[in-house]
Amino acid sequence: MSVLSGKNILLGISGGIAAYKTAGLVRLFIKAGAHVKVVMTPASKDFVTPLTLSTLSKNPVYSSFYHEEDENAVWNNHVELGLWADYFIIAPATANTMAKMVSGNSDNILIATYLSAKCPVYVAPAMDLDMYKHPSTTETFRLLESFGNTIIPAESGELASGLYGEGRMAEPENILAFLEQDIAGKLPLLGKKILVTAGPTYEPIDPVRFIGNHSTGKMGYDIARAAADEGAEVVLVSGPTHLKLLHNRVNVVHVTSSQEMYTACHEYFDGVDAAVAAAAVADYRPKVVAEQKIKKSESTLVLELEKTKDILASLGEKKNGQYLIGFALETENEIENAKAKITKKNLDLIVLNSLNDEGAGFGKATNKVTFIDREFNLQPMELKSKEDVAADIIDKIKKHYNV
Repeated sequence: MSVLSGKNILLGISGGIAAYKTAGLVRLFIKAGAHVKVVMTPASKDFVTPLTLSTLSKNPVYSSFYHEEDENAVWNNHVELGLWADYFIIAPATANTMAKMVSGNSDNILIATYLSAKCPVYVAPAMDLDMYKHPSTTETFRLLESFGNTIIPAESGELASGLYGEGRMAEPENILAFLEQDIAGKLPLLGKKILVTAGPTYEPIDPVRFIGNHSTGKMGYDIARAAADEGAEVVLVSGPTHLKLLHNRVNVVHVTSSQEMYTACHEYFDGVDAAVAAAAVADYRPKVVAEQKIKKSESTLVLELEKTKDILASLGEKKNGQYLIGFALETENEIENAKAKITKKNLDLIVLNSLNDEGAGFGKATNKVTFIDREFNLQPMELKSKEDVAADIIDKIKKHYNV
């Protein structure tokens, strides 16, 4: 799976003959799993039609600040476009467009969007040989890079003028390869391995019944995705859940019982740099599992339960340099109980969430947590989406490894 999968890509097209190649570029982005929107300069519509690009991207194409033929038209919000993008690729980038990017001459929606973008910007130049080699163009490249933009090198070949040399926009396949390699190389957790547990465990009573809990696994799945998006190789040990996670850096290991989760965690733990135990593992299981379905014959049923193995404590006992993060879901004496777990289980960080906090707990899209480190420093967080909480947790790992 491409590093662009699930990302928002804004493609800016300026008015050069190479604009005809952008239809293929949009298709490649879509095949890579990206969400694509297109913004064009007015001149670029002479080379490729908005209809073609909107059809391929499945999104409207923006080429002006408002619809000139509709007197009731609402303006096209370039700020919103710029903030939507995870990556902004300007291809082809003509000498004229790049000069405007440097000077801030915002006379079209592409430049206005560029000036509003907060994401990484990639520029794929396209022009004739003499223009490409001109000192003013060289200075433009230097200034663009000094602003934090990345130049996708032009290629050599036959140019529109009939000359042969440097200045051709990189081919769509090469632009895609450049982006994937550049983005992957900048991922902070590239080369790190992280173990994540997620979801509930089901402890069997008989062939059809079990003891379980209401965990959906969403918190653990969001952590696994956030770690993988930052470049980590992730082993996700998942209890039963309806969730799916398809990511080229995530190996999902499906388990059912606490014993199966224990075995899987110990299988992978020695080879990881960090572990995040977000699963809601059953504390007890039936001591005897009936081989046949238990019939409803008596008015009461007594089950003898025994403790399950404490997965997190066992990992804390054997850890050898791993950064170990646990979760604590509490209903009373939250801080004291969480601090005790840090010491008892040899944790580096615990993520405390209380069922007393509205919006936290199982089956919710949000969570409200407090981070407590092994020195008992507290960092209460506001109510956030679980995706944002996952990002905060991964930031703790990044900070630990100074990346």
